[in-house]
Amino acid sequence: MLEVRGVTKRFGGLVANNDISFQVGAGELVGIIGPNGAGKSTLFDLLTGFQPADAGEVLLDGCPITRLRPDEISRLGVARTFQKLKPFIHMTVLENVMVGAFQKTTNPGRARAQALDALERVGLADKSEAHARVLSTGQRKRLELARALATQPRLLLLDEVTGGVDLRSIPGLVALVREMNAAGTALVVIEHNMGVIMDVSRRIVALHLGEVIADGAPGDVGRNPRVVEAYLGQAYVR
Repeated sequence: MLEVRGVTKRFGGLVANNDISFQVGAGELVGIIGPNGAGKSTLFDLLTGFQPADAGEVLLDGCPITRLRPDEISRLGVARTFQKLKPFIHMTVLENVMVGAFQKTTNPGRARAQALDALERVGLADKSEAHARVLSTGQRKRLELARALATQPRLLLLDEVTGGVDLRSIPGLVALVREMNAAGTALVVIEHNMGVIMDVSRRIVALHLGEVIADGAPGDVGRNPRVVEAYLGQAYVR
């Protein structure tokens, strides 16, 4: 479904992504790991049109999307969430999610129905008329997911889905990720919680200093000497 070929992004003298290549199959769940500054969120920006790549290309179903705008990529079936949560705080939860639904329809009634369905899936249906500003961090994470789901994606990129939430909220978010994948949505997930990402992923891509240093089964990547040295540490493999 998704093919990343030699993607490179520079910010002045800083190389954020350097010749990154990997693939994501239909219905696959791929984890992205690496230390802070490894280029993970920048990679998502390149895949979804928020930043232009300096080299390389991104293909969806074999067709290049590298130069498309974020809204054009979204309408092709690619959605994402953001590490830094920025809901429309003066709008209701339902209105926030309808923004996503309007990517695929101009009918307000249909957009409302799709938004309500997305809120039901993420467990926020009872908050639909509340203003987004009153939500907790965990609830805002679910709102981000609902807004992305309302675009009806085939491929969903999740940036730090459990980051900043309380421990009690994590099992529910993990269950939601599994449910979305089981329903056929391909997922690429950035996550620092190693217990979560190693458990849910079928494949792991590890980044360090903007480069891919490992790509494979979670167990193999977790034992890879370069990954252990750059990110996990010896305590992880003991």
